Amino acid sequence: MPVSEQLTYSHKVLDSAKATRRYFAKFERIITHLNGVAELSLDERLITTAEAKMLSGYLGALANTFTALSYKYLMATRVSELSKTSVSIDKTESGFPVFDELMQMAADTTQAKKHLTSLPAQDRLKKDMINHILSERSAPTQLQYALSQRIYYEYLAEQELFLTQNHPQVVWVGKDMKKSRRRYLIHWASYDSQTNLPAIYLMELDDTAHRALPHDERRWPRVQSHLMAQSVSGLKLLTIAKGFDQDFDTLHPKMLRRFHLGPMYSHAFTEQRGPIRNVLSEAAGEPGLDWALAWTVETLISQGTTKEKTGIFKSSERQVYDLNKADFQLSDQGVTDMQRSLILPHRAYQVLEEKYARHFKDVRKYVVGQNAKILSYK
Repeated sequence: MPVSEQLTYSHKVLDSAKATRRYFAKFERIITHLNGVAELSLDERLITTAEAKMLSGYLGALANTFTALSYKYLMATRVSELSKTSVSIDKTESGFPVFDELMQMAADTTQAKKHLTSLPAQDRLKKDMINHILSERSAPTQLQYALSQRIYYEYLAEQELFLTQNHPQVVWVGKDMKKSRRRYLIHWASYDSQTNLPAIYLMELDDTAHRALPHDERRWPRVQSHLMAQSVSGLKLLTIAKGFDQDFDTLHPKMLRRFHLGPMYSHAFTEQRGPIRNVLSEAAGEPGLDWALAWTVETLISQGTTKEKTGIFKSSERQVYDLNKADFQLSDQGVTDMQRSLILPHRAYQVLEEKYARHFKDVRKYVVGQNAKILSYK
């Protein structure tokens, strides 16, 4: 199948202002619920306090990215010469905007200050809109578009955004004085170009070098480059961790965790298959209740160490990772544990439990109630 036909098959262009508003409004609510799920995961001791704090930061950045995109495209379809300027989403695999949208946003960010210099301030544009309405007695479409672009570039210049690459940051955890070990938590994130989905990574490691990792100009830049190069959803955690362990003799990854956000399934916007299609189809009677979001957490934990000779008079510590040989699926996927979850509104959950529960028996359900309270069911 030619590339153009593949894109037509998998991508959907939201070519009306109404569809664009509905799509971004839905995602705004979903991301708000994700924060609730992170808090509930902390209460259930599925994640630590430090991990919950980092997740909250990335989810806030993701919310800002969606808000910025909503301003960019809200009025574009109403300006005739920009009729083809519409947001594209992955309708078959993820439900999120396609990778190119975030790439373009990153490019726009570098030019944001120039655009803000050339565009009138918001107050000036609003006054011009009022004058246009009073004098022309028509909708000030061009000015509305200019205002939306002004707000878009303000967001890019002022807010933390979730980009295609969100580079590693390091957090001090503690120090074992007897063993001369420092412990750090490194976190980073990416927007995968193949799956069109965001993924968040957390690595807890021991540092046995004399100089602290964040202040080591020889190791820290290499660590950042290495981790970003391995931030591909298709790579197993075991592959990522063992590669890191081999490349850095004084850094010992004790835990690696990856959060997959999505896919997002929506009866109105995506073309899902299998039981989830039937669940959302039957729950689509009430507005806003026809969606579900997958939330998958993979974890790899070191269960011990060995010594490996790395020179004539030198040996290095290597990790032995805990792979459950009794669980072929987990062992094959290169993880110690995997938690699959589904976040969905109460109406969709009712349909799922009544008719399709057997298909989701191993999936934790986070159910959003009518008062936005989230309950957890296994």
